Amino acid sequence: MDTLTQSRSGATLGAPGARGGATIAFGCVRHQRLRPCGNAFEYGSYFLRLPVRELPEALAGTRLIGYNRWNLFAFHDRDHGGRDGGDLAEWIDALLRANGVDDATGPVWLHAFPRVLGYVFNPVSFWFCHREDGTLRAILCEVNNTFGESHCYLLDHADGRALRFGEELEARKVFHVSPFCRIEGRYRFRFMVTAQRSVMRIDYDDLHGPLLKTSLSGTHVPLSDARLLWAFLRFPLFTLGVIARIHWQAARLWIKRVPFIPKPDSPAAEANR
Repeated sequence: MDTLTQSRSGATLGAPGARGGATIAFGCVRHQRLRPCGNAFEYGSYFLRLPVRELPEALAGTRLIGYNRWNLFAFHDRDHGGRDGGDLAEWIDALLRANGVDDATGPVWLHAFPRVLGYVFNPVSFWFCHREDGTLRAILCEVNNTFGESHCYLLDHADGRALRFGEELEARKVFHVSPFCRIEGRYRFRFMVTAQRSVMRIDYDDLHGPLLKTSLSGTHVPLSDARLLWAFLRFPLFTLGVIARIHWQAARLWIKRVPFIPKPDSPAAEANR
């Protein structure tokens, strides 16, 4: 099976670049700050992998997740993209074209947290954008801060060649996320994605060198009501916990007297490389 991989449950999982159904991935979030004082944490998590061009069909088979409607779990178009509830496939295609990427017309996979009991906060969501032949043309990292703002980092090669999982990609930091980090330096990204497992790593270097090391990883299984129920019982109020942990870690840094950086204006452009 060259484009589909068999899961333990007998269902098929779409390989990177292939078309397939939605999955849920169980894994963990890791974060480490290196200076001026160390601070690290790790906690269990889960996220969805959704085929953006087939969202209604991908979510139609589960009763516990609503598409643009309330449910125990939900996915709303307005939580991503232009935040206007518009079609997300149209939004990503338009953004890519505006940035000179006009050949990513194949499958687009979005890795993101779902709403849980009506609430969601995604520190970062990942859009994997493929050509029709299945090769990976670009990755969009959609970043949200706790001030209600969002910005996208577009990762691709200037000459249009396909991205390779495992290679290091870079983007200049232009968007304020943490009040304990200045807008300077660069992000370094590395992705390892297969049908069964995803690892998304983002390291941040300021002008003095490496400062933050972060990652989100998970093992994928087909999305089902049973797995959603297990996720809810294992991680109740998960998305509220995401925002609570962000503020708790900020309080720890403040107690450690890490310098506080006031929020500057957001970048005018929707995305940058």
